[in-house]
Amino acid sequence: MRKIMKASGITLLVTSLIGCSSSEQFLSRSESGNKATASVEQGQNNQVASSPSPPSQLADYALKKSGDPLPNDMYFKDYGTNQFVPTAKDRLSTFAADVDSASYTMMRNFIKDGNLPLAEAVRVEEFINFFPTSYPAPTNQTFAIQADSGPSPFQKNLQVVRIGIKGKELRAEERKPATLVFVIDVSGSMNQENRLELVKKSLHVLVDQLQPTDSVGLVVYGSEGRVLLPPTSAEDKHAILSAIDQLQPEGSTNAEEGLVLGYEMAARAFKPGAINRVILCSDGVANVGETGAEGILRSIEDYARKDIYLSTFGFGMGNYNDVLMEQLANKGEGSYAYIDTFSEARRIFMESLTGTLQTIARDVKIQVEFDPKKVDSYRLIGYENRDVRDKDFRNDKTDAGEVGAGHSVTALYEVKLSTPVHTDLGTVRVRYHNASSQKVEEISEPVKVQNALSPDVTFLAAVAEYGEILREGPYAERSSLPDVLKLAEATATGEEQLEFVRLVKDSMAISRN
Repeated sequence: MRKIMKASGITLLVTSLIGCSSSEQFLSRSESGNKATASVEQGQNNQVASSPSPPSQLADYALKKSGDPLPNDMYFKDYGTNQFVPTAKDRLSTFAADVDSASYTMMRNFIKDGNLPLAEAVRVEEFINFFPTSYPAPTNQTFAIQADSGPSPFQKNLQVVRIGIKGKELRAEERKPATLVFVIDVSGSMNQENRLELVKKSLHVLVDQLQPTDSVGLVVYGSEGRVLLPPTSAEDKHAILSAIDQLQPEGSTNAEEGLVLGYEMAARAFKPGAINRVILCSDGVANVGETGAEGILRSIEDYARKDIYLSTFGFGMGNYNDVLMEQLANKGEGSYAYIDTFSEARRIFMESLTGTLQTIARDVKIQVEFDPKKVDSYRLIGYENRDVRDKDFRNDKTDAGEVGAGHSVTALYEVKLSTPVHTDLGTVRVRYHNASSQKVEEISEPVKVQNALSPDVTFLAAVAEYGEILREGPYAERSSLPDVLKLAEATATGEEQLEFVRLVKDSMAISRN
């Protein structure tokens, strides 16, 4: 699989928020009509948001941005599209597990506002992984694997292969005590669209689910970071909720200082054997802070190795930096979600709180080995920024994905067969650090062949095709939104799936205008 570039150093991330990185492919777009139009500078190999590049200009540019914010600045990165790989050349496909769902809920918010999402905002694997699965939970191990395949509903000469893993489930009373530090963006940009008010409501939902053995600290940042509430027992929910209710928008955005204070508080309050987590709530836009903080991202990784993890939750549209929020969570060994409605906050912080907080496995890697005698070529749908070198599958120092209790991960492949096959297509392996035993484990299952796709896989194939169409990828021309709608309507069940049908219908209406 192709190598994926990764950012190194929080300076790249923080300064990229104000358009000062020339080493990443950032896109800043302003909405005009139904589809956003690009406003970028062309480099030799990259597209970057228009901005001054000399470091000496950072402070002046930050002040200009904070005084006159651009309400429709959106920062995303185009990771490309996976192509078909001949098995004769490479029979192995290796990638990191990903439970993030931010790209899907962000798309939903675009559609709700009457716009198609930016192509660069679409990560197809996050569309697929948004939907609940019916995978059976493991009984005596960390993960269970489900691997099957059937004829593609969109291409007659292709098979769809579904790889699913399900993490062990924990009851709420089985969850470890949690030491949480909320780092909240209260800058002026958070005053738009009631995003800070949605943060407050979301944190109310989370705090209401906490146990007396949990604790919460609160750090805020506007023009500067400050401690609003020292670590406080969840027994005193009144004090915690009162502090949250006091949040008011103020000043510019010193994300760096807020994160530093948050991690310092988490380190002081650290409890061995407990959940120790920093939770960042922000729109990702930063415009004030030290410009020489090259080591912060490295510090985030160091804290993660010491079992202090970072999860990021995005709020707001217009001014929003998706790249920062995703990469911070990646480095902090946590998850990234985008909260567009109170219902989404309820889903994450109430219905899935145990999985949101408690990690059961770190550095989760998935490797599929296709049989060259049966499979001519294959294509992994999505996961472009989760690529892992095949030789690093058993390199246990390689960073990969984290999975929480009860969470599932799904990946879809498109496969071209060499000949009609009625036996296994290959083998899927999952390798990970068990968070409880601190040991590395590896499990495997064969990839089974079926005469027809099950309804749930057929629905996910429709979701994946929808993502391909929205991101205007090279495989989008073979189908259309009406094709997706027909398949989704025939297989949709449950609240989330029926909502997807409505989103496809809305997308069709927007496309016609």
